[in-house]
Amino acid sequence: MKKNLIRMILFLFLVALVAGCGTSSSKDDSNGSSGEDVETYTVATDANFQPFEYKNPETGEMEGFDIDLIKAVAEEAGFNVEFKTMEFDGLIASMQSGKFPIGIAGISITEKRQETIDFSDSYYDSGLILAVPENSTIESIDDVDGLKIGARQGSTSEEYLNGNTDAEVVAYPEIVTAYMNLQKDRLDGVLYDLPNVKYYISQNAEGELKTVGDVLEGQPYGIAFPKDSDLVEPVNEALAALKENGTYDEIYKKWFGSEPSK
Repeated sequence: MKKNLIRMILFLFLVALVAGCGTSSSKDDSNGSSGEDVETYTVATDANFQPFEYKNPETGEMEGFDIDLIKAVAEEAGFNVEFKTMEFDGLIASMQSGKFPIGIAGISITEKRQETIDFSDSYYDSGLILAVPENSTIESIDDVDGLKIGARQGSTSEEYLNGNTDAEVVAYPEIVTAYMNLQKDRLDGVLYDLPNVKYYISQNAEGELKTVGDVLEGQPYGIAFPKDSDLVEPVNEALAALKENGTYDEIYKKWFGSEPSK
């Protein structure tokens, strides 16, 4: 009787042990990996750089061209992503310190930045443009000396103004603040990335603001990484695949209304 009882207890213990092993797993099948481990990387990004990335006020979710692109890159490369929003100058610093493995936020590839962080191949050709009030007499960047010109902290626009003009540069953590101050006549102009300037004017300042002068410093955007990151190569391969299979064109058209020029 005692032997039978002991055998029954051992049998129940083994059944419980096997069942427990069958239900506890660290494998993530969300990318259809058939049981293989899928790494999740935190992507540092901005929360207010439309149409590239912004937080939808209704859903609280991150949306935009960059967001769709990095999700597609992750799917193609076989990893998952989650997002951490921050100010732009903090984002660059987080790449330099290695705090986050990936950064995307309309980050211009510059020689200075390449000294301390790595970049993917370029995925968008941009440049800087000057925005002024509709009734302004400013015609180009050559006219801003001595005037109050807004920019974004840590951006190439702030760097350009400080290095190439004698304007009184007023840099803000969020570029939207600069645009709003320009509309309220607290600034004489704002220098920033062409697609974002055009998007803001079309959505919020038609008939109030305009762009003037040439596009300056046509620097392309790249996905950023800490120096010597192992992710650069797989991300570049994924980017190339998305451009080849048409996914990049679809994302581009969704956010800019037309396919990119070839």
